[in-house]
Amino acid sequence: MSDINELVGRYIDTWNEKDPAARRAAVEALWTEDGTYLDPLADVAGHEAIDAVIGAVQAQFPDFVFRPGPAVDAHHNLARFTWELGPADAEAIVIGFDVVVLAEDGRIQNVHGFLDKVPAA
Repeated sequence: MSDINELVGRYIDTWNEKDPAARRAAVEALWTEDGTYLDPLADVAGHEAIDAVIGAVQAQFPDFVFRPGPAVDAHHNLARFTWELGPADAEAIVIGFDVVVLAEDGRIQNVHGFLDKVPAA
């Protein structure tokens, strides 16, 4: 397995990428063609759909940034890590936990996301 911390960093960077062409290129570099993203609010497969989910989150929270949690835990082809979403200079309003399944080529095959803290409706 390649350096999982670097992969998770690139994953977080992709969620922060505002340029649509650069974000799509990052999605294509990170995920397999049939890769999936699943969380309580999304269930998508393929580069186009994953890119669309990231774009929708950015549209919902235009001035927020994703930050990685303190540690990445990995074994075999699995990794788990926490992340935060909020203003760059303030406390996060969303905190999540992702489990990533890697394909043999080191790219992301599946992401299973969990939301631990979300804003009140």
